[in-house]
Amino acid sequence: MDASTLDPFALITAFFILVLAAFVGYEVVSKVPTMLHTPLMSGANAVHGVIVVGAMLVAATAEGPLRIVMALLGVTLGTINVVGGFVVTDRMLEMFRKRPGGKS
Repeated sequence: MDASTLDPFALITAFFILVLAAFVGYEVVSKVPTMLHTPLMSGANAVHGVIVVGAMLVAATAEGPLRIVMALLGVTLGTINVVGGFVVTDRMLEMFRKRPGGKS
């Protein structure tokens, strides 16, 4: 499928869905209280791990250099998000662990 066969309506629909998802995501995340960020991040990382596996499956079927590069970029950014989220969660949980020597 080359660029000349793309349906303009499908492109506009995909762009509309992207903008709507970004807006809804921003609104949902901005309404989360500070105390819930760490537990929600842990849950989101678990879900995003499944999404990365799905992205790898999609990348395996990618044809053409542009699609392969985009698939690799998606898997890479998703993996960075998962690893970074777990690092931040671990640092947050470290604050609640007792230190040796009895000092808190």
